[in-house]
Amino acid sequence: MAMAGEPGKYIMYLTGQHPKPPSNPSLLKPITHVALAFMNSSLFNKKPSDPPTTRDEWEEKLFTTVGNVRAQFAPDTKVMIAIGGWGDTKGFSEAARTEEGRKNWAGNVGEMVRAMGADGVDMDWEYPGGNGADYKKIPNSEKEWEIDAYPLILAELRSSLGPDQIISAAVPGLPRDMLAFTPDNLPSILESVDFFNIMSYDLMNLRDNVTKHHTGLSLSLQSIDAYLEAGLPPYKANLGFAFYVKWFRTETPENGSGCDKNPIGCNTVLLEDPETGESTGEAGAFSWNEPVPKELFSSFTRALARGKYDEYVPGYNGAGEGGGHYFWDKVENIWWTWDTPEAIKKKMQPIMVAKGLGGAFAWGLGEDGPKFTNLMALTEGLREIGTVH
Repeated sequence: MAMAGEPGKYIMYLTGQHPKPPSNPSLLKPITHVALAFMNSSLFNKKPSDPPTTRDEWEEKLFTTVGNVRAQFAPDTKVMIAIGGWGDTKGFSEAARTEEGRKNWAGNVGEMVRAMGADGVDMDWEYPGGNGADYKKIPNSEKEWEIDAYPLILAELRSSLGPDQIISAAVPGLPRDMLAFTPDNLPSILESVDFFNIMSYDLMNLRDNVTKHHTGLSLSLQSIDAYLEAGLPPYKANLGFAFYVKWFRTETPENGSGCDKNPIGCNTVLLEDPETGESTGEAGAFSWNEPVPKELFSSFTRALARGKYDEYVPGYNGAGEGGGHYFWDKVENIWWTWDTPEAIKKKMQPIMVAKGLGGAFAWGLGEDGPKFTNLMALTEGLREIGTVH
């Protein structure tokens, strides 16, 4: 929840993959911020005089325009440009390495924001210090310098944008990836950043070898606690929600997976190529706004019909455990993990209220179409606790 007397933040990423928001204005009215995802980080390493420089040239680099988005949302909704995204680290690294590079990059971002008429930017560097998509190609030891450079590039960005523009940061949900967000570093980051979108989803990914709830209550709570313990003020923390489904292939019980006895925490097959870090094709994700892949249709039909909620147990194993909707398909040895509207609402009291958070966000708005049932559940849950009106 926000600071006393302030409304909370309710942020939606609008993506190029699913750029269509709901047509019903009442579903859009509570949304306070929209982040348009993504612009590539390398765009801003240009000389200031090189294109893009005009509004038209900048708009060509994004899937929509700020004006088009403003026309679809409530008049006071803030429209931001998200820079980066998963796999886009090169431009950030190049910029952050030197003072000259940081000033140039930040200056170009400022020019873009002014040209496009946006209200600010979302820094989506995944992740300063390493553990990104390229972690097998460029080891963390070669990125350690980024940890100290991250607050410096944010400071230049704040200087370029001025005090009135918004700077948010999309930050990792897994403690193992929070390399730059230490108690030593956080104070200097906080000087520049208005709020943090804590990606409390994809908490099970290709680097895991046992099943977990990818956006479960307990793991989300561990994400939030890690930032609060490092010194992040709760009012600057936003909890992340995922409007998509994830699946992972498990080992068979015959091979000792243990999934038949307890599907939570049982063994997966190899999900990531140990040499390249690429997917082995034994895991994936899709949004509610996409057709279910043909080869997964039967398994997902069973998951929808027979999935269940693993109740959250507070205080057990640190922040607790459980708190996720799941299904293990014994026919095809597939672990399914996703949030239902009910699972979304169960996060309100133990996380949003108990931790006093400033807001919530979701990836992504169009991903929940065409029915927008998760959006409605999230809005209703936030309204019940007073985060949105």
